[in-house]
Formats: sequence, structure tokens, C-alpha cells
Amino acid sequence: MIALLLRDLNLAMRAGGGFGLGLSFFLIVTVMVPFAVGPETELLSRIAPGVLWIGALLACLLSLDRILALDWEDGSLDLLATAPLPLEAIVTIKSLAHWITTGLPLVLIAPVLGVLLHLPANAYLWIFVSLLLGTPALSVIGTFGAALTVGLKRGGLLLSLLVLPLYVPTLIFGAEMARRGASGLSTETPMLLLAGISAASVALLPFVSAAVLRINLR
Repeated sequence: MIALLLRDLNLAMRAGGGFGLGLSFFLIVTVMVPFAVGPETELLSRIAPGVLWIGALLACLLSLDRILALDWEDGSLDLLATAPLPLEAIVTIKSLAHWITTGLPLVLIAPVLGVLLHLPANAYLWIFVSLLLGTPALSVIGTFGAALTVGLKRGGLLLSLLVLPLYVPTLIFGAEMARRGASGLSTETPMLLLAGISAASVALLPFVSAAVLRINLR
């Protein structure tokens, strides 16, 4: 399992669709928003949590088609499906690799980019915590979408259309948690809901993704 995780991490770093692309897109979104809405500090502070969450979500979306497509193209996916390691574990490892190379860097860079949006001082911790709780769900749900579209030519657009509606609850509760934290309100309810979404996704979706992969590989 560790060898597979290290292999996927190396592939993500070299394929150009993980670490660098996601961070670059996140930076571009954050830099462009002040030009679009104006330099008003109060307005930027109010919308900053939502903008950071949308940027992180879209940055994760960019690299989803790479999760399984590279293994499909070189035939590695067929070999992995016949390996002693359960397909559910393989899907889980690929989700973890995507989160490490895409989700985790976004979690770490978001408070830094919040400076560009005049994020309130008391919101930095909450944007970090909300992304830390929510981005695992984005990776696991994205892996499920990648399993549905694996093998399809130009399946990237279809993958985005399938995954985006599933991302909406995570976006709502993640942004609401950061917004409440910035306003000094209680964050307990959105935090619990966000953690519940991530926990349920991690517990259930690898089995669904593995079942979908078995069907596609027949």
C-alpha cells in the first residue's frame, strides 16, 4: 500500500495535473477577484471565505481526471484490479494521494492568500480548519467521479458535471463555517455537518467507486 501511495504521489508530481496546477489556479482566482469586485476592504472581507472555498473546490476539480486516467492509459489499472490488494483499498490510496498533492497544499496556502482578500484576522484559523475538514470529501467524491468516467474520451467535462452537484453540500457548510468564524458566531453546527460529510464520504464512497471500476473494467 505504501509503495502504491508513493507511486501515485510521484505520478501526480510529474504529470502536471496535481500540485502545481491546483496551486496556480487557486492563486489566479484569489488575485483576480479584487480586480473584478473592486478594492473595497469591507466587501472583500465579507466575501473572502466564500471566494477561498470556491477557489479551492475548482482547483481540486482540475486534477480529478488524472486520478485514474493515467493508470487506464498504460494498462496499470487492469493489473491493480487483479492484485492481492482489494480494489477498495486501491481507490482509497488514490484518493489519499490526490488529497496530499492537491487538497493539503490548498489547505496550507489558503490563509496566506486570504491576506490578498483582506480576510478578517479571526477567520484565518477557521478557513484553515474548514478546508482541512472538507477537502478530504472533495478528493473522495472526485475519485468516485473519476471511476464513473474512466475510459471515456474527453471525459473531463462529464466528470465536472457529475461531481459539481455532489460538491455543493461541502461548499455550503465549509464556507458557512468560515463565515461564522469570521463573524465571531458559533461554528459548531456547520463544523459537525462538514466533518460528517467527510467521514461518510471516506467510509462509503471507496466501496461504491470500487464497484463502478469493476463494472468498467469488465
